[in-house]
Amino acid sequence: MFPLRDENPLVGVPYATIALIILNAIVWFAVQGAGNPQSLAESLCLYGLIPGDLLGNVAPGSSIALSDTLACYIDGSGNPKSLFTSMFMHGGWFHILGNMWFLWVFGDNVEDVMGPVRFVAFYLLCGLAAAAAQIATDTGSLIPMVGASGAIGGVMGAYALLFPRAHVHTLIFLGFYVTTVAVPAIFMLGYWFLLQLLQGLPALGSTQGGVAFWAHIGGFAAGVILIHPFKRDDLFAAHHAQSHRQTAKHRWF
Repeated sequence: MFPLRDENPLVGVPYATIALIILNAIVWFAVQGAGNPQSLAESLCLYGLIPGDLLGNVAPGSSIALSDTLACYIDGSGNPKSLFTSMFMHGGWFHILGNMWFLWVFGDNVEDVMGPVRFVAFYLLCGLAAAAAQIATDTGSLIPMVGASGAIGGVMGAYALLFPRAHVHTLIFLGFYVTTVAVPAIFMLGYWFLLQLLQGLPALGSTQGGVAFWAHIGGFAAGVILIHPFKRDDLFAAHHAQSHRQTAKHRWF
């Protein structure tokens, strides 16, 4: 299931969501060389989150093979900045495009009920919670963690709680048959969360690279928890009123 768009009106311009997408794109091109192997490898080493290095659970001089010719070497610095920089790194074109599309579909409405400053703080906190959840599964891991998926998982968790009945037009792949269907957000996002959980449980203790399912789970859970202190009641009421006006307009015509 892949979201195409939602039926959820906006009250204001989602400046923070747009800024985050632009910032991720700038980092992808300027720092990661748009996927150039050398630049990509260097960005993973310098700005990716390596749990074992961050927590000092691996000896300085340890190496992480990224390919047959490229490797990262641990210097023992820990690099705490990677908790934030890793949120703006990606592993490939599909990774960044998929993440940014999910952020665009769900981020604007969540920002609408928080305001841009609160939304950015919420986004970063969800990203930190996502990193913590993934680190907890293997505190000695040498696999660099990168991606905005955990922070965006938090946005999706908030969206599911705020707008459970909002319809999301979703692309569905059934073997060779592809179709679209509009489903309630709680169904689409609940299905996504269940998939992360089902795939995350077998991945516990794995030393192989791949998708950081527990980062997704941790980010989503953080979004559900943090939405209450970050939501502004006045903005939520304005959004609710706008939704009612749009519904009434559609009924009139």
